[in-house]
Amino acid sequence: MTVIGVYCLAVALVAAAYATAAAVVGGSRRQPELVHSAERALLGVCGAVTLALLVLLHALLTHDFQVQYVAEHSSRTMSVWYIVAALWGGQNGSLLFWGWIQSLCGTRVVLSYRHRYRVCMPWVVAVLASTSLFFTLLHLFAADPFHRLPFVPADGRGLNPLLLHPLMVIHPPFLYLGMIGMVVPYAFAIAALITRQEGAAWLRPARRWALVAWIFLSCGLLLGANWAYVELGWGGYWGWDPVENSSLIPWLGATAFLHSLVIQERKGMLKVWNMVLAIGVHSLCLFGTFITRSGVISSVHAFAQSSIGPFFAMFLLLTIAFPAILLAWRWP
Repeated sequence: MTVIGVYCLAVALVAAAYATAAAVVGGSRRQPELVHSAERALLGVCGAVTLALLVLLHALLTHDFQVQYVAEHSSRTMSVWYIVAALWGGQNGSLLFWGWIQSLCGTRVVLSYRHRYRVCMPWVVAVLASTSLFFTLLHLFAADPFHRLPFVPADGRGLNPLLLHPLMVIHPPFLYLGMIGMVVPYAFAIAALITRQEGAAWLRPARRWALVAWIFLSCGLLLGANWAYVELGWGGYWGWDPVENSSLIPWLGATAFLHSLVIQERKGMLKVWNMVLAIGVHSLCLFGTFITRSGVISSVHAFAQSSIGPFFAMFLLLTIAFPAILLAWRWP
């Protein structure tokens, strides 16, 4: 089964690379057929990553302890709910879960805007596909969730005791949905800069996606604050833990973004500011993920030190630098 999971990730890698290239070429040369092909490839990415996620879930539920991730984050004594939650309880599994939600966002965008925003859609697809490409590269070369041990342990280690709380089942997915959802306004902002449609064309889809992501992120933050209060006894609902703040700061940026979008829609003001916020909020979400997973900050929320830090740092740099160049080009 794990071999099937690896092959699914390889298919997702090829499909994401093709979707990125086809969307860029189709958008540049104004070839609608190529753009539609890129959109179908993005749907294929979602299908392949979904199968890979189901394979890992199957390994957890069947106690396949030869899979290193299963041995390190689950045990026979854990209830079914905590076994499912182990899917996002460790580094490699949570990255696969993140990549899956990313692919779902791409699928939703493609299906929702099949007949709308056609000038922007090639570049929106290119941004979403390139992000999925990055995560599939991580899965295959830096954070393999299907790595097998040379022996079969009798039982697994189980989750960290701090994670054995009912909110473990719903808090991380809510937080992921909020932070990952911010990629769609970012993609529309990039598309608007490239196609020179910095007016109201990109605002409506960006506002809707930002609002939904903001709601999920707000719920995730409130649930996490309550969890920290109950589990850690910090004496309040917010202990100013560095990783908690890495999700609070994108929420503050998203709140400002939602307000300034309304001002641009009604009065035509704050065009540059909205572009900066769309780029900045998504970058802050990635930066928070980098802080959590690279091991640069010690926290009860942080994952162990791993090799994915340089990958995330490079991707974060590209995520900021490319839009900054576009913004400087379109500043007038």
